[in-house]
Amino acid sequence: MKIKKHVICPQRVRQVPPQFSWIDQRLVRERHYLQECSVQALALYLVLLTVSDAEGLSYYSAATLGRMLRLSAEQLSQARGQLERAQLIAYKHPLYQALSLDAPQTLELSGERSRQSLSAGEILRKIVGGES
Repeated sequence: MKIKKHVICPQRVRQVPPQFSWIDQRLVRERHYLQECSVQALALYLVLLTVSDAEGLSYYSAATLGRMLRLSAEQLSQARGQLERAQLIAYKHPLYQALSLDAPQTLELSGERSRQSLSAGEILRKIVGGES
């Protein structure tokens, strides 16, 4: 039986917020992200995505995050480590960066190795000799 979807509460339909904040659906579709992280790590990830800017950067302190999530310093550190190992965030005190779920490409540019995320179009332009 196919379920027909309909809005339950029309006065509360979600709108894209004016600030930048979103969750990539691949987090759920590519289940390895969820399977590698504890509930505490995923709660931390949700907060970091919610408070990050357009580049995925945020700088909430460990004390603030711990209070918000009701995690001890050790639990927060473990959660952060899980997110780093899952390559969902990068952390360099005091800055967090929520990372793209795209795997970074390793390219040889002008004789030096460079790791960066590139679109398919950018990769093709570099292959055929055009710079972006």
